Amino acid sequence: MSTARDGLAPWPFPRWIAHRGAGKLAPENTLAAFRLGAAYGYRAFECDVKLSADEVPFLLHDATLARTTDGGEGRGGDRPWSDLARLDAGSWHSRSHAGEPPASLESVARFARANGFDINLEIKPTPGLEARTGEVVAAAVQRLWEGLPPPLFSSFMPPSLKAAQAVAPEVPRALLLDTLWDGWERVAEQLGCIAVVTHHPLMDAALVKRLHGMGCRAVCYTVNEPADARRLWDAGVDALITDAVDRFSPAEPAGR
Repeated sequence: MSTARDGLAPWPFPRWIAHRGAGKLAPENTLAAFRLGAAYGYRAFECDVKLSADEVPFLLHDATLARTTDGGEGRGGDRPWSDLARLDAGSWHSRSHAGEPPASLESVARFARANGFDINLEIKPTPGLEARTGEVVAAAVQRLWEGLPPPLFSSFMPPSLKAAQAVAPEVPRALLLDTLWDGWERVAEQLGCIAVVTHHPLMDAALVKRLHGMGCRAVCYTVNEPADARRLWDAGVDALITDAVDRFSPAEPAGR
């Protein structure tokens, strides 16, 4: 955990965060990926969470199931968890992961709690369910992390973060940006965000200074090249999200 500087509150998470569990080395958003990321020394993990048709929070990046499961072209949010839990979310990646099931948020919480790991939950709603996803995920986090430091919520969708804020204001929030769209600063302030997470080419020292002046930490995704990482650390960023868990040591620069 980094210490306070320039009047900012301490950043409460490690400075290196493994993207979707272990980047591209294991099937994304599965417990197999989290275990592999942990084997490389990572103690913080980003993942994508949405709702099944019966409102069970589970991990999936895309709206549809086809890319990362054997569930066909349909939307994950249109299927009940009893169906989703039986899918194969590993064969698309490699034979060694064949049969790996999708992960529920509850299973991720158990894994994180048992190991003292930090989780960055990207709220990735099925289109049309932005607010409801934020509400249900926030309520689940209150229950699953009760008595422990909470995860970090992030989202590209302000309505999801606003709904999560209303249910669980104590859980820290971060606004995700792939462009610097008009009004993003006002939205981050209204949402009480502790961080803004940008696509890494957007970030430079001037934007870091701007964010720190707002009271927000500066975080970047998805940083996989050493030259990019050096540039961003030199610019003063507070954390990086990476696929390259086999190439970047989470101790450089030191996390917690």
